[in-house]
Amino acid sequence: MRCAVGCGHMHRAADVGYGIDTARGDAAHPVSQGLACSRGISESQDPDGEWLSRPMVRSDGELRQTTWDVALARAVEGLQAVHSRDPDSVAILGSGQQTNEAAYALGKVARGGFGTRNYDANTTLCMASAVTAYYQAFGSDAPPCTYADIGEADRHVVWGANPAVAHPVMFRWIRQAADEDDVEIVVVDPVRSETAENSEHHVAPDPGKDLALARAVLARIVETERVDREFVAEATEGFEDLLASLPDAAVAADEAGVEMADVDLLAEALDQRALVYWGMGINQHVQGTETARALIDLTLATGNLRPGGGPFSLTGQANSMGTRICSSKGSWPGQRAFEDPDHRRVVADHWDVPVDRLPDDSGPGPVGMLEDGPEAVWTVATNPVAGMPEAESVRETLDDAFLVVQDAFHTETVEVADVVLPAATWGESEGTTTNMERTISRVRAATDVPSGVKPDLDIIATIGSRLFPGLFHDDTSPDPEAIFDEFTALTEGTVADCSGITYDRLDDVHAVRWPAPDEDSVGGYRYYDDGETWSFPTGTGRAKFSTGRQGALPEPTDEEYPLTLTTAREADGYNTGVRSRGGEAGPLVARINPETVEDHSGLVTDGTLTVETRRGSATVAIDRDEGVPRGMVWLPIHHPATNRLTLSDRDPQSDEPNFKQCAARLVAPEAELPPAAAD
Repeated sequence: MRCAVGCGHMHRAADVGYGIDTARGDAAHPVSQGLACSRGISESQDPDGEWLSRPMVRSDGELRQTTWDVALARAVEGLQAVHSRDPDSVAILGSGQQTNEAAYALGKVARGGFGTRNYDANTTLCMASAVTAYYQAFGSDAPPCTYADIGEADRHVVWGANPAVAHPVMFRWIRQAADEDDVEIVVVDPVRSETAENSEHHVAPDPGKDLALARAVLARIVETERVDREFVAEATEGFEDLLASLPDAAVAADEAGVEMADVDLLAEALDQRALVYWGMGINQHVQGTETARALIDLTLATGNLRPGGGPFSLTGQANSMGTRICSSKGSWPGQRAFEDPDHRRVVADHWDVPVDRLPDDSGPGPVGMLEDGPEAVWTVATNPVAGMPEAESVRETLDDAFLVVQDAFHTETVEVADVVLPAATWGESEGTTTNMERTISRVRAATDVPSGVKPDLDIIATIGSRLFPGLFHDDTSPDPEAIFDEFTALTEGTVADCSGITYDRLDDVHAVRWPAPDEDSVGGYRYYDDGETWSFPTGTGRAKFSTGRQGALPEPTDEEYPLTLTTAREADGYNTGVRSRGGEAGPLVARINPETVEDHSGLVTDGTLTVETRRGSATVAIDRDEGVPRGMVWLPIHHPATNRLTLSDRDPQSDEPNFKQCAARLVAPEAELPPAAAD
């Protein structure tokens, strides 16, 4: 498993040496039924990254190999010294690359041990806006729909996402469904992406104007009397307030930069059973939550919240969903609310810690907690030096802090660490993971790990037990099954109830979708209780409409910076690309419209230009691409040079940063400047 589709893989250990010799799809796995993508295979059996094989500590300014005893002692000493002065001066950053068990354990240490507000996961950088939108609309996180709905839909509306590249197995299902008569794919994206190339229709709004387009479509649905009034009356609230806030369809279409024919195309698609998928093009925006809410509003207004339709956020990392339900980053396990004192008390009793140790809010998010200048930082399976916006200032922050890095591969973050703890990766660890449709699968080790490497869970439990005796019953190598059972017991009776899922059950059936409150149940389409009645875990039991309107971009273009820089995933790249790009990042390639290149032809040197923003610059190799609109520069988000150019402005509701649009210009390569300090 490499992304959140949740494909089942079979791994075979190398006969000689270390690692995975062969990887292939598992035909017995109920999610993927033997399918696998090239990245999923290659990153298992032949990763290009530099493996971490021995613990290291910084001495005289240099990282030097050492023993586990020395490295753990240094980590514990540094973290304890800062914690004793101020728990919130310790920042902990987890990842969607951990198992459920490791993510749960890290959250237990962060919240129940350190008691810090400054804990989160890199999944907030990609999914927080969708999560917030689901909570606000439905009272609970995660998509109501499942993969089973793909084959039932008449229209597949892919909005601000490129699953042909990011989720190829899932897009194969979508494309196969669209091969049926009268089934079509409609793609909404400023760029003519690989998904758009393989679809029947492409709508290209101006960058960052998706909310205006969504409101134009809903206004057109209202104008043409296509609202499912029966469903709206039966299952929702707030529709009249939404109607009062709607713009004129033609005015909103003009603001979005599209023709009314495009608006009508989308309105007609929603007349059918329609699945509306969205991704980072929606979430990574200062209005990401409001835009995701607007897409949900479209499904509510047209009665498309039922099997074969619905709002489907496309989760990125392999276990992003797992961190959302079990890691205590945005809610307590089982989606228990931070602000609810009863839920805090349940968690404190379950963990046997004082209730006043647990924070009563989820904290400022990963960007905010590093902006606060923590004295100590512990990162697990994540690379913030390359993955955060304004990455150069993040590097400076981490360089100033006592930094413990726990990872399987050498990353840019490792280079500024004080302690490096080499961790096992997929194919080497035991546990479970949760895919984007809420399905939990077993993860098993295909090979032993070298003596210098430890599983994430063992490292977390060791540090937790030394700092906070009794938190793991002083067990520095806990059984993953026992940790999983502890987690599922804490979800009992919640909207994300996993208490009916056990290792024995997963051994029998491979995968189970939550909610699963007993050993015979499995989650299906959510909120559709008996196939006729709707109920939502909101205060009124109804789904809620929203009233968001398109606002200004955080950094619009101007005479000085006349181009728009955007970022996205590329084929076979994921996270910050350490598995696929190896020790060297290689050239940064920018996709630019040929006309834009021609406009700057006098600056091109040996096929390169320099992209410059108000935060820094990077020299790029030019890929002339007519699919990128004129006036835009497209950069791969996986490359470590990209995010030093991007903005740290965040959605005020979700704390997710705006990676997708900022003002840029092209200059001659010899004029490249060193990265500038953030304003």
